[in-house]
Amino acid sequence: MTGITASSGSTHAGVLGIGSYRPRRVVPNSEIIEQIDSSDEWIQTRSGIKERRWASDDETVLMMSVEAAKDALKESGIDPAQIGCVVVSTVTHLYQTPAIATQIAVAVGAPTAAAFDVSAACAGFCYGIALASDMVRGGSAKYVLAIGVERLSDLTDRNDRGTAFIFADGAGAAVVGPADEPGIGPVVWGSDGTQHAVISQKESWQEAAGSQNWPNLTMEGNPVFRWASYEMAKTAQQALDVAGVPAEELDLFVPHQANMRITDAMRRALKLPEHVKVARDIERQGNTSAASIPLAITAMREAGEAKSGDLALIIGFGAGLVYAAQVIRLP
Repeated sequence: MTGITASSGSTHAGVLGIGSYRPRRVVPNSEIIEQIDSSDEWIQTRSGIKERRWASDDETVLMMSVEAAKDALKESGIDPAQIGCVVVSTVTHLYQTPAIATQIAVAVGAPTAAAFDVSAACAGFCYGIALASDMVRGGSAKYVLAIGVERLSDLTDRNDRGTAFIFADGAGAAVVGPADEPGIGPVVWGSDGTQHAVISQKESWQEAAGSQNWPNLTMEGNPVFRWASYEMAKTAQQALDVAGVPAEELDLFVPHQANMRITDAMRRALKLPEHVKVARDIERQGNTSAASIPLAITAMREAGEAKSGDLALIIGFGAGLVYAAQVIRLP
């Protein structure tokens, strides 16, 4: 019997370039508080957010993704034509089909690359990195472009006191390819569908079409806070363990920018040493779901808190409830 030839790729994979895009419009808390009968102090105490970015009409999911991807490709030094797959994580490309990844592939100069979208909410960037690493090592693509992008302002109820101040817009991208040594640790991921309702759309698109109501996002803050603060700290520790990286050797902790109190609770639970820099981009950017981790990494680089070669623990968690974490080495 004739056997099937197995594909094989690089022994190791790594992140070769990272890029991001922040919308031009800065929205301070003062623009939001009147509609939700709140105050700047209340918002900052509850979330740590002082301002966020909301996209203008021309800053589409496609446009923001392409700009972030260009930066990542430039840093990687990889010709766009070499990209074998484009993976886009988003919940705000408001078309069931085709995937926005196909348009992005054309726009960045990789028109024949495999391309698909992932719906993994705030864990989406980590999902994309995991898929990209497996593709590079498995041989199905030599170079992969992984993007996290959201226009959550489109799905935000501006009158909802529990969510109006949280969600924001932006894009982040990473090029993943062959590496001389491991640059991406094993992913620790999973889901808890028993809690799917705690972060969700109010209604389906079909129901919205019938009632002409926009299906905004809803969130039960307390259950999400408890789950993210304590259960996700366990997942983050597992990611360190499987990567063989003790906390003492870590340089950066970059959790999904969901809430400053969640970030603080996770750091305490992980007992991270003082030298480990912690991402706090939510203060100025808000919660951008799948885009938050690459945006936060970019902010840390610009502030001089992160440099090439640093070991970073990244973890995303959100609607589903889904989660994913891994250790990566920054390009």
